[in-house]
Amino acid sequence: MAAPRKYPEELRERATRLAVEARKDPAGRAGAIRRVAEQLDIHPEALRGWVRQAETDDGARAGTTSQDAARIAELEREVKELRRANAILKSASAFFASMPSLETSTR
Repeated sequence: MAAPRKYPEELRERATRLAVEARKDPAGRAGAIRRVAEQLDIHPEALRGWVRQAETDDGARAGTTSQDAARIAELEREVKELRRANAILKSASAFFASMPSLETSTR
């Protein structure tokens, strides 16, 4: 289970939107994230990460999008589950292979 989030989703979206808009202005680009973070009482590094992820999701920055990361995590969980099931089946197969056959023992 994931850890609870420190900041509500609405605040994250608002802060990210404000920071992205502030960074578009060349005059206010320097320190825009820090200013927005101070205004909204958010840790600047948290906001910086949100902005970076928003830029990645929009295609403005190279990297793994949120959608791709969620799909990768889902596939990794599925692979883990399938490997566990495969190990159980291999153990069961070895167990039954070592048992004497019912046909030969009843004759």
